[in-house]
Amino acid sequence: MPRNRDRPTMQDIADKVGVSKALVSLVFRNASGPSAETRQRVLAAADELGYRVNRNAALMTARRTHHIGVTINIRNSFHTEIAEHIVAAADRAGYEVVLGAVTPTHGEAKVIDTLLDFRCEGILLIGTELPAGELNDLGGKVPSVVIGRRIRSDALDVVRTADGRGIASVVDYLVGLGHRRVVHVSGGSGVIATDRRTGYLRAMRRHGLENTAEVIDGDFTESAGMAAAQRLLSGDLPTAVVCANDRLAAGVLDALRRAGVDVPGRVSITGYDDSMLARLGHIDLTTVSQQPLQQADHAVAAVIDRLDSERTEPRSSVLTPELIVRATTAPPR
Repeated sequence: MPRNRDRPTMQDIADKVGVSKALVSLVFRNASGPSAETRQRVLAAADELGYRVNRNAALMTARRTHHIGVTINIRNSFHTEIAEHIVAAADRAGYEVVLGAVTPTHGEAKVIDTLLDFRCEGILLIGTELPAGELNDLGGKVPSVVIGRRIRSDALDVVRTADGRGIASVVDYLVGLGHRRVVHVSGGSGVIATDRRTGYLRAMRRHGLENTAEVIDGDFTESAGMAAAQRLLSGDLPTAVVCANDRLAAGVLDALRRAGVDVPGRVSITGYDDSMLARLGHIDLTTVSQQPLQQADHAVAAVIDRLDSERTEPRSSVLTPELIVRATTAPPR
């Protein structure tokens, strides 16, 4: 029984399991020595007693923190979804995740500095737009994984889906339905947006539709989608709109429906990411899944392999995106 019912100690756990306090400390620090059976017994006793690790003390005494930093744009629902999977994967491996929120007033570079101040042993960067030089410099300092973006580097690992192939699968699907006037709403000039725009143009060319291909530039926001929709409404509407992400598609969808345009009867709309936004019942968006669970698992495995196995050569994992057909697409009338 704990000496203090409100705050059980490591000694209480040691007494319950029948081991020394020092051994309990080794378990909590994930240090070598205790057997798997002993670790399990100690952790089970800690749960039963309601013990919480003093993380500040652990940081002061442990040689390693077993912390993985993750940069995340909290306005991007896809980022939050993949971060959730990262936390689960890291937990299974005995690591803790420290989330760094990227906001308009708190850029990626500043977030990374903060994560390093927290002694994060590795960094996972979701959808980063940092210059390649800065990313390579970071990879030279600490094991780092870029998630969701194409980049060649000898200093860091990359986990992504083939964005060009994903957008091409959307164009193939729409052309198969009978669409010929297919417009792309781009996410801007960044690497991710460029890959998706290139995939659209190549697919249109492959189907012999290069003369009808049209790109409307924007960014990855709902407001940019609404602006693109206003431009479409000012002319002859296409029969299909391929958006660079789900937020853009939601903006286009909202503006067209407010203007009385039947979706998908008059215009089919697609997004990209298969975010939680796309799955909402009143949106029900045809989109492309980036396999967030698999990306998270690959990314966590990559950074831990560098940390625990001291791997130094770069690794690139390119996953196959998956077309998800929902209610915003149909054959043209």
